[in-house]
Amino acid sequence: MSDGLAALRRLSRPPAPRERPDPPPEVCELCGVEIGPSHGHVADLESQRLMCACRPCHLLFTGTGAGAGRFRALPQAIRRVEGITVSEAEWDDLQIPVDLVFVFRQGAAPHHSACYPGPGGATESLLDLSSWDAVLEANPVLRSVEPDVEAVLLRRSDAGVECYLVPIDTCYALVGLVRRDWVGLSGGREVWQGIEAFFADLRARSRTVARDGQAAVHG
Repeated sequence: MSDGLAALRRLSRPPAPRERPDPPPEVCELCGVEIGPSHGHVADLESQRLMCACRPCHLLFTGTGAGAGRFRALPQAIRRVEGITVSEAEWDDLQIPVDLVFVFRQGAAPHHSACYPGPGGATESLLDLSSWDAVLEANPVLRSVEPDVEAVLLRRSDAGVECYLVPIDTCYALVGLVRRDWVGLSGGREVWQGIEAFFADLRARSRTVARDGQAAVHG
């Protein structure tokens, strides 16, 4: 066999698959210790970012006054609001263009911000403040959401409005899911199946509270 023909055959072979290197281990962004994929987060209020934290560091910044006002540990509790009252007209008045949104407040800001997940990440929506005040008035438990670290997660469907009070990192996990799996104009089957599974997990891990802020009792 000529050297030229042998070279052509080598070139025609599919390249050997490259081994992907293992991702670097996750570490606590406060002390540097290695942590697992399931870990807490701490909000840096000055830079407005979330930091991965080991258990001791997370506990260090839990509670009022911890972190000298700069760092706040995100809570881990998830509450499902039973009997949430948001009519179709009120939803439209909020000027939210989709059926999935989370609402939160940063620090001492006098108003709330609203974001919804999409293929490009989290998109801010213009929230009608007077309309949101009306929702808060009808559902007082929403006022218990802590600024910077918690959010009101709302999902509208044919069955009505589903509402959860969640740590803010839960919302960004949903944003990441949507951004990763979205295909085409409508999102595709996979992303909607992922959203269903996401909310099923929230239901399983949440405790139920009434919209007036009392624990819901089921007889």
